[in-house]
Amino acid sequence: MVRYLKSIDITEDRIILITPPPLQESAWEKECLAKGDKLNRRNATTGEYAQACVQVARDCGTDVLDLWTLMQKDQDFSCYLSDGLHLSMKGNNFLVGQLWSHLEKRLSALPSLLPYWRDVDPQNPEVSLLGAALQE
Repeated sequence: MVRYLKSIDITEDRIILITPPPLQESAWEKECLAKGDKLNRRNATTGEYAQACVQVARDCGTDVLDLWTLMQKDQDFSCYLSDGLHLSMKGNNFLVGQLWSHLEKRLSALPSLLPYWRDVDPQNPEVSLLGAALQE
């Protein structure tokens, strides 16, 4: 996937890989049993996949958001999962918060092309937004 993105001129600094979240096996097993299936995933296997994702990011020079590790810093990560596998609302909010901090680091280095909204004169926004271009 990273090779493909690079092949279409997306540079490493614009790619963030995201590992899967951890799996809460007991909750997911209940979901599986309710459908007549047995447990079909293990958190240890998910962790191996997450570590492979981290390694790919290192090898390719991209950033990585390791959800699997970050979510397990809390002893009980079940609140982040709706059914043991998929993110709950709190899990999605956690992801957004973590992803936003990655994006902020990247965005803070970009130049500001327009003035801060409070610096725009509401009576004469053209001067604030276009400045020197109006004087030509």
